Amino acid sequence: MPGIQDLALPLRDAADLDPLLERVGDARIVAIGEASHGTSEYYAWRAALTRRLVTERGFGFVAVEGDWPDCYRVNRSVKLRPGADPDPHDALDAFARWPTWMWANDDVVDFCRWLRDVNAERPEAERVGFYGLDVYSLWDSMHELVGWLRANEPEHVDTAVRALRCFEPFGEDGAEYAFASRLAPTSCEQAVVELLRSLCEERGRQEADSDPEARFSAEQNAAVVVDAERYYRAMVQGSAESWNVRDVHMADTLDRLLAHSDNGPHPPKAVVWEHNTHIGDARATDMAGAGMVNVGQLLRERHGTDDVVLVGFGGYRGGVIAGSEWGAQMQRMPVPEARRGSLEALLHDEVGRDALLVWARDGSRPAELERRLDHRAIGVVYRPERETWGNYVPTVLGERYDAFLYLDDTRPLQPLHLEQADEHVPPTAHTV
Repeated sequence: MPGIQDLALPLRDAADLDPLLERVGDARIVAIGEASHGTSEYYAWRAALTRRLVTERGFGFVAVEGDWPDCYRVNRSVKLRPGADPDPHDALDAFARWPTWMWANDDVVDFCRWLRDVNAERPEAERVGFYGLDVYSLWDSMHELVGWLRANEPEHVDTAVRALRCFEPFGEDGAEYAFASRLAPTSCEQAVVELLRSLCEERGRQEADSDPEARFSAEQNAAVVVDAERYYRAMVQGSAESWNVRDVHMADTLDRLLAHSDNGPHPPKAVVWEHNTHIGDARATDMAGAGMVNVGQLLRERHGTDDVVLVGFGGYRGGVIAGSEWGAQMQRMPVPEARRGSLEALLHDEVGRDALLVWARDGSRPAELERRLDHRAIGVVYRPERETWGNYVPTVLGERYDAFLYLDDTRPLQPLHLEQADEHVPPTAHTV
């Protein structure tokens, strides 16, 4: 049986991604991970693969681990919508919720400028979008929704304002709402569910919308509010429950985007950008034992393994942008050499260079892909001193992903701006 050295292919430039494009084949969803939220190489290689998926395989939108309102502003810019930012840099620089550097950085700016240039040569109906899947933007989504309703469906404004007023006593503080709802018998759940129902019923009566995507965005903001309210209530119950609310929301949002984009002769195709912890199948890790599901698992279950390709990342040593605690000022941190016995240490010892690994889900695979190995996971909060006992997820590589990009040495990405004190959000149970 071939060893992992035989599987490891050179990874030097975008042309070296050919075997991965072959593995993608006709799949409709390619979820591309990252082993940290602050490493330039992960972002750059993910963008390189996405460029090829867009230009060579007809992928129609990119969906990321970001908030819907912020990413929708980027979407409008890259799609050259009237009144949108003429440079995606400005839309990305406007990101204001900690951790801003996840999307407000040079690598994402480069990709979004490229995407805008590609879209400028396409008819409006064929332009590639950029959307956020995450659940955190409860108050931003409420404000966006109220504004859209005032301009487009004023008959629903009162319902939206009632929902917004329910949250006002908590000062746009998710943690305060979470603990208050735990102690009090009532919550804002009914108000937000009523709001979403009224919007969906109105859509059923609409024969045509002058701007269908804007209405879709309004409905998505309502869906964010519903699930964010659930997320913050679940946050005080334990990490598994709130984690599941969040990842199910992200998978549901992707499905809504696919349905919304399904208006041409070919089925829509999506690229997903999220942390490895979300896109690598949870069943191949210790997450499953803790009762947690994730996006990668849900995509395989909902769409089948033939239609979904999961791509992971890992690195041996280098540097990263992260915070020492939730809400802390970002800083450049060293990433020490991977600890002995880990997946990254194995690849360093056996391969010793940047490499692409691609395998089939059936057939013989190197033994290393079948072993449970510690796999490094760096979130927005990182403490290098914990490397000896933390920061790793036990993983069966061959089951968690369909392909893997290994980087021997990495460097921090370049943020667009420093964090500001009023950009911070209350702590949550999750750091990836």
